[in-house]
Amino acid sequence: MVFALLSLGSFLLMAKDYNARDFGAVGNGVTMDTRSIQYAIDYICENGGGRLVLSDGTFLSGSIWLKDNVTLHVERGAVLQGSYRYWDYKVDPAINWMALVFAVDAGNIGITGPGTIRGGGMRVGEDSTKYWHYGQIIDDHLPHCDFLNERMRPCNVYFLRCDNVTIKDITFTEPTCWNQTYDLCTNMLFENMIVDANVFSNNDGIDLVDCQNVVMRKCFINSEDDAFCLKSHHVYSCCRNILIEDCRARSSASAVKFGTASFGGFKDITIRNMYVYDTYRSALTIASVDGAQIENILVDGLISINTGNPIFFRFGNRNAIADPNTDSQYIHSRPYIKGITVRNMYAEVPFSKADKGYPFEGPHQEMPRNVCPSSILGIPGLRIEDVSFENIEIVYPGYADKEFACRGYSPAELEAIPEKETVYPEFCNWQEMPAWAFYIRHADNVSFTNVKFRLDGPDYRPAIVTDDVKGFKTKRIEIVGNAEGIPEIVRYKTSRK
Repeated sequence: MVFALLSLGSFLLMAKDYNARDFGAVGNGVTMDTRSIQYAIDYICENGGGRLVLSDGTFLSGSIWLKDNVTLHVERGAVLQGSYRYWDYKVDPAINWMALVFAVDAGNIGITGPGTIRGGGMRVGEDSTKYWHYGQIIDDHLPHCDFLNERMRPCNVYFLRCDNVTIKDITFTEPTCWNQTYDLCTNMLFENMIVDANVFSNNDGIDLVDCQNVVMRKCFINSEDDAFCLKSHHVYSCCRNILIEDCRARSSASAVKFGTASFGGFKDITIRNMYVYDTYRSALTIASVDGAQIENILVDGLISINTGNPIFFRFGNRNAIADPNTDSQYIHSRPYIKGITVRNMYAEVPFSKADKGYPFEGPHQEMPRNVCPSSILGIPGLRIEDVSFENIEIVYPGYADKEFACRGYSPAELEAIPEKETVYPEFCNWQEMPAWAFYIRHADNVSFTNVKFRLDGPDYRPAIVTDDVKGFKTKRIEIVGNAEGIPEIVRYKTSRK
């Protein structure tokens, strides 16, 4: 991977520069420059490669396609502006999706800054809804959600099966759907990237779909939907060999998320020095709900401030893929989640809504629900294995109200908690949980070492509840603020081995 990235960096340094205006682009923010930009890309590709430079202006464009050995370079003060007209965006036949910038089966490509790529945002979303009302767009999704489904709204970037990709120093903003998706891509470098995507629904910051050999560093994402999102759409592929370090995230969904699409898997992934703030859902979600295999995940250095939920690990069977007890019925070999280490983490969970005041907030949840704990939730027949937490401190707000919502911790009450195997995996789906710090169910070999849970206000629940856990171990655990007369840890059907 390192060799491939270094080779790409050398190519970019030697690449010839071409100015977009030399190919007829105007850059006045009014004239459509789509044809001129595409002609320039095609010319550069056919003549040995290089950089297409946008400088000093706003270049209005519909869908364009990057080609082999071409880097789109947007200089400071320049903008590639996505058209505000819905019909200026195309659907790539290989991807079956809309985007401003496409690339398919291309190598040695990139998007670099320090300028801006800005989508059509809300205006394109509203434009598309207008055509639905006119009967010119058919989409059963819209009557329920007031906007078209994801495939019918343009991303800012969508790359498919590309190799040697550099995304550096660029700012992305105002997508109408996901900001950027990289599907089955390899040997990728993301550096000093800024994403401000909080203007419309499904504004994921970045989606890595079954990508391999990826380095992402010093990037910042503010997004309406999941910020750093790893997905697996392909049964026989997976996200693998990925490093995300020294990054910051703010989301009205989750900050770092594995899933929800989870058909193939996620393996050999390291996340270091991540700072999360004002995030509505989880700081870290790892989910296999479509049959994925997940293993060898390291999260080292995670600070999460004003985030609704610190940790959510979840097995599910969303698509009724098979009987979990019968290996042969799965689409591929048996799903698993194992080998997860989280260390050097500090988190503060708010009592109020964490993303309140942002342009597109996460949904107001149905009540009753007190503040939810972190959770590790397997299902019968699919257990989450070998999870360790080291040097962790999590501060919870407390002030749970037993009269408002109650979930007890007696055997009968724990047995009554529904499995919810087929629902969308979010920590709030159970409404009330039986613990205030951590709830663990259907898991093997879970350890807490040098861990502190602190409660700032009263709560009627135990700090930790385990249910059907084999090999639950604690060493140097400190629990502060647990109510008098309430056990700190409730072990139900739980053993140390």
